[in-house]
This record gives sequence, structure tokens and C-alpha cells, in this order.
Amino acid sequence: MIAFVFPGQGSQTIGMGSDFYNEFPVARQTFEEASDTLKFDLAKLCFEGDFEELSLTANAQPALLTACVASLRVLQQETDLTPDFVAGHSLGEYSAIVSSGAIDFKDAVYTVRKRGEFMQSAVPVGIGSMAAVIGLSKEQIEQICKENSDENNVVSPANFNSPQQIVISGHKTAVEKVSDLLKEAGAKRVVPLVVSAPFHCSLMNKAAEELKEVVDGLSISEIKVPVVTNVHAEANSDHTAISDLLYRQVVMPVRWYESVEYMANHNIKRFIEIGPGNVLTGLIRRTVKDVELINLENLDHLNHINKNEN
Repeated sequence: MIAFVFPGQGSQTIGMGSDFYNEFPVARQTFEEASDTLKFDLAKLCFEGDFEELSLTANAQPALLTACVASLRVLQQETDLTPDFVAGHSLGEYSAIVSSGAIDFKDAVYTVRKRGEFMQSAVPVGIGSMAAVIGLSKEQIEQICKENSDENNVVSPANFNSPQQIVISGHKTAVEKVSDLLKEAGAKRVVPLVVSAPFHCSLMNKAAEELKEVVDGLSISEIKVPVVTNVHAEANSDHTAISDLLYRQVVMPVRWYESVEYMANHNIKRFIEIGPGNVLTGLIRRTVKDVELINLENLDHLNHINKNEN
């Protein structure tokens, strides 16, 4: 059994998707659809742009979605592989939902562009921060955050990436204070992250409310492949739940390693990471054993998949 998984913000690179864009009309069409929707040349931004400009949240989110969907469409055209589950990390959940057939790609591009704008503007630059905690238990991190958080000093777990790596998010001062406490409690490392906003915490409430108006207006179809969601870390096949899940996802932690464990416990033996980079592959490797891990980022990867399938 196979799962398709899709990376989130932070995996963007200049040139992502260019291999497939140059080789396959279906990939070019995907970038053109996105450019038409956004009213600017997304391919130029991805292939020739400045990395800092590409990494702006409002740009990175539609750009990553487009690169992932272009890669997905090439995979679907060139192979017979079909997933039993799909999942994505934060932003990547939109790619997963598109792959499930529930949301049209153009609608998803528009939505994540707005999502990026809302998330970027929700908290003034410099007020919030995030940090990766290495080597401390989920329970310890949750407890220390809870004991040192209030409405004026928010700090909470944001990404449960692997059993060994959990990201915290919130007010900069609270994140710094809790980072020191986590080190004292035995964390191997606490690494401040270079991010433009404190994602997946209550400081994103304003962004979530603004996004709700957009997702509530989406046309959502039946789900063809179950989506393992960030909010619940279990499969969802109910298309009527999607808008609420996407709204809640903005402020809720990404339960990634639990999602991976769920899929492995439901007989997934092969994970294919579709899109730029191999961040999710690394996290999956640190979470479950005895599974096959494959990347699909470029032509070499596609040729490798085809060679192994034939």
C-alpha cells in the first residue's frame, strides 16, 4: 500500500518544478493555471526569481502547491501508481486535498495565496517566533509550554514533526523563555527557526477567521482518496469536513508523526514524497521502520520510479 505525501513551507527552492515544466506539457499547464489565477508569472518566480521573494509566505504557499501538483500530475500521467492515503505537512495538506479530488487546483491556488497573506499579516514582524526542540518528550514540552503561557505570552507546540523533533510557536519573548526551560529539562538542542510569523498557534486566530470566509466558499467534491489530516492525525473521507479542517489547521498543531504512524499502522509500506526536497522523507525515517521511502522532485527521480515499477 502506498501513501503520497506533500511538503510544506520551507521546502521551496529556486528551480523547483523546472525539470517537469521543461519536459511535460501537463506540468507547464499546471504552472499556467496558477499564473492565470494569481495574475502574475509564477513559473518565472519559481525558476528565475529571488529566493527571498519566493520565500515570502504569500508567494511560497502558491508556488509550493503548484510545484507539488505539477509533479503529481506527471507521476499520474507517467505511472500507474495510485495512493491508498494522501497527507501533507501544513500547507502540503492542500496538495493532498487536490490530489484526493476534493478541491479544484485553481481554487486551491487562490486559497493558499490568501492563506499566506492572512498568516503574514496576522502578527507584526518581530513579535512572534518559532523554535525546534530536539530530544525531549511530547508530554514534557506540552507541560512546560502550558505552565509558561497566557494570552499575553503565548507559546505552544506547533509541529509534532517526529518523536525526536517538536516545534514550538508563539510570542518571541515566551518562546525564548520556554526554550531555556526546555534545555534545563534535558532537551538536546533548541534551535530558533528563521520564519516570518509564528504559525500554528493561537496568534494565528485572526488569519484563521479571515481564511474561514474563503474556505467556506469553496466548491468541495467527494473525496476519492482518504486524506490523513493535520488536525486529527487520522483519515478523513468526509468532504463536508474539509473547510472546517482547513480553518482549524491554521491555529492547531501539525500532528505529522502521528499521521505517519497512523498510515504505517494501516499497512502503508511505501511513502512517496511529491515535490521539492526530502524533509518529510527524513521525518518519516525517524518515525517508522520497515517502509520504503521515495522522492519525486525531478526527472531522475521519475526515471528511478519507472525503472523500479517495470
